[in-house]
Amino acid sequence: MTSEGTKTIKTRFCIISDTHTAKLWPSSDKSHAYRDPLPSADVLLHAGDITMIGYIDEYESMIDMLSQADAELKIVIAGNHDVTLDEPYYENIGKRKFHRNFGEDLEVVREMWTGQKAKKAGIVYLDEGVRTFTLSNGASFTMMKNELTSPRSTHHPYQPEFCNFAFGYRRDEDRFNNKAQNPVPGWPNIDIMLTHGPPAGILDETCHGDKVGCEHLLRATRRCRPRLHCFGHIHEGWGAQRTNWVKERSETLLLDREQVLNDRCAYVNLSKDSKAELTAGSGEPLTFGEETLFVNAAIMDVSYKPVNAPWRVDLDLPVGTPAEG
Repeated sequence: MTSEGTKTIKTRFCIISDTHTAKLWPSSDKSHAYRDPLPSADVLLHAGDITMIGYIDEYESMIDMLSQADAELKIVIAGNHDVTLDEPYYENIGKRKFHRNFGEDLEVVREMWTGQKAKKAGIVYLDEGVRTFTLSNGASFTMMKNELTSPRSTHHPYQPEFCNFAFGYRRDEDRFNNKAQNPVPGWPNIDIMLTHGPPAGILDETCHGDKVGCEHLLRATRRCRPRLHCFGHIHEGWGAQRTNWVKERSETLLLDREQVLNDRCAYVNLSKDSKAELTAGSGEPLTFGEETLFVNAAIMDVSYKPVNAPWRVDLDLPVGTPAEG
C-alpha cells in the first residue's frame, strides 16, 4: 500500500449487503431505492447474506442479478445465512438443520461462485484474508475481507442458544488481531475492509437497543484505519458513519430520503472533488490514515423487506501497477 502523498484516482463503489435473495424492485417503482438497475460503479461490494438459507437456486438468482450490474469488479463474501458456503459447518450442522430432506452439492455451490460464469461476469468470491486488485482506470486497492460475524448477546444467531447459523465464532475469540490466523494488517496496508458483521458501537444497534458489534473487530479497524469499512448483518443498523481516529470524533451522515429514492442509492462523495457536490459526505475529502467511512449496507429491514437503499461511494484510490484481480 501507499501513503496519501502518491497519485490517486477517483473510484466509485456500489455497496450492498443482506439481500437474502431479494430481487430488485421494477425500475418503474419509484417508492423503493433498491430497484432495477443497481447503481453503476467501478466496484460492487456485497457484504454477505446473499441468500435466505443457501439453496442453489437462491445463488443462481443472485448471480444473475450481479451479472447484470454495471461494474467492472464485483466482490462478494458470504454471511451467516449462506450456510452452504461454510463447508465444515454445513456438513456438521447446517445440512441437518436446514436441508434435512436433501442436501445441496457443496462442490456445485463453490463452482457457481468461482467458476467461469462468475469470472466472466466480473464476480470474485472471497474467503477470509487479504487481496489486492487493480482496475482498468489504474486505481489499486488492498482489502481485508472476513465473512464471519460477531457473536452478540442472546439476540445473536451465533450463540448456542440461538439458531447456530454459519460462519460463527465465540465472542471471546479474536479473529482479527495478534495471533489470529488471518490478522488484519496495520495502517497503511489496507484500503477496504469487507466484513459481514459490524465493529462494536458502529451501526450495530438492534431494534431492542443492544449494540452487538465485535470489540475485536473494532480494535483491528482502529489499528488498520482503512478508507472504507463495509458490512451488514444488523438490518436496522443501515447507514453510514465518518470517523476521525485522530480527533476521536464520529459523524453519522444525514440523507435526503427523496434524493435517495430518486438516485436509487444513498450517495457519498469523499473524493477530492467532493466540495463541488452537495452530497451527504461532501465538504472535505477523506484523509487516509486519519479517517474511515463505515457503511452498513443491509438491503433488508428488520422484517426482511428490501426497503433499504444501496450505497454509492466515491473515494480517491492510489494509482498502482497491474496486480491480481
